[in-house]
Amino acid sequence: MTHYNQPRRRKAEFIKPTNTLKQKVGHGGLSDEILDKAQKLLEENTHDFEPLAMMYLATLMQGVEMAKGYSPSTDKEQIIANMLYPTMQLKANGGMFHYNLVTMIADKLIQFLEVIDQPDIEVLEIVLAFHTTIIAILQGKISGDGGKQGQDLLNALSDACMRYFDKHPDDKL
Repeated sequence: MTHYNQPRRRKAEFIKPTNTLKQKVGHGGLSDEILDKAQKLLEENTHDFEPLAMMYLATLMQGVEMAKGYSPSTDKEQIIANMLYPTMQLKANGGMFHYNLVTMIADKLIQFLEVIDQPDIEVLEIVLAFHTTIIAILQGKISGDGGKQGQDLLNALSDACMRYFDKHPDDKL
């Protein structure tokens, strides 16, 4: 996994909660029948992703608004986490709702947020570009990977991140 040729400054934290259901029913696997039903349910999911995604995008915008007030006395890790969390949710849920392009774009944004030094105005402009792109995908109901146009969007966002790091070479650890 590339992070725009930058060293990681933070890593998204995965918290594994206690599996109380497993504790109640014991160990063992699931039958093939149950797994097939679950897979079929995921594949035939027809729920609209847009309301859920818009909620996460609104949370991302709240993170951006908080970052606009960033100063050296502010906890920059918390500011960045406020943008990382909703982006991680978009990544996790995009594929389940057949919006693989949203998942890929959110993954690129996570990679960017994991390596930036501080949430300066240029970082926020890039985050807003990702935000706007995801909204366009949702409103255009572009499911799957978006084909060539989807790849072009992903490349354009990646290029913007690379230009940021080319412009700020001193940000490397």
